[in-house]
Amino acid sequence: FTMLEAYQSWGDQKSIAELTQRIILAVADELGTRQVTVGEHLIDLDGDWRWLSVYPAVSEAAGVEITVDTPLSELSGIAAQHDIEVDPKWTDGKLVLELFEALVEPSLIQPTFVCDYPAVAQPLARRRTDEPRLIEAWDLIIGGMERGTGFTEMIDPVIQREVLTEQSLLAAAGDPEAMQLDTDFIEALEYGVPPMGGLGIGIDRVIMLLTGSGIRETILYPLLRPSQ
Repeated sequence: FTMLEAYQSWGDQKSIAELTQRIILAVADELGTRQVTVGEHLIDLDGDWRWLSVYPAVSEAAGVEITVDTPLSELSGIAAQHDIEVDPKWTDGKLVLELFEALVEPSLIQPTFVCDYPAVAQPLARRRTDEPRLIEAWDLIIGGMERGTGFTEMIDPVIQREVLTEQSLLAAAGDPEAMQLDTDFIEALEYGVPPMGGLGIGIDRVIMLLTGSGIRETILYPLLRPSQ
């Protein structure tokens, strides 16, 4: 897949969200319209790009209040009610992410910045000062699909080392989504970096959104069958 990634010095999740919105609207303008169709849905990119917190969204979809204090056992029961298979290795934060992906994400048609994720969602994002179990990060969902992500970067080398060390242990235990400890990155943070926001935009997914094409028509390097 093709990704556009960038840092913004002195930025945060809000400023990087504004930048992402401007980028997508600029591309839409080049193509001549801010109204696109995904399946049977008409999407108005010129409308409001709302913000939606994860836990209230999952609570509404599940029909029961879910917070950062909801125990794993209760979350597992909610998942079972919705036929969501639970991996015994999942944490409560990971299970909330799975509930969101299954119950909420497909219904988000108009542009939505989904925010206030559990910390497990993005190890490189800064924790919220008022609730360190949540992070200053968002995913941009349009047409029921993630089109990009952004967050306020974690620039404290001590905390970042702790987080990535924990991630490396998860990777060693077989978690395919866990990150490795990057000592060069930690050393760079120790020298000092300004507050900043980071973004990642899925170019293939944005092209799919704006042109109505499928992934086979938009992916730059098509998947090939193994030679043997």
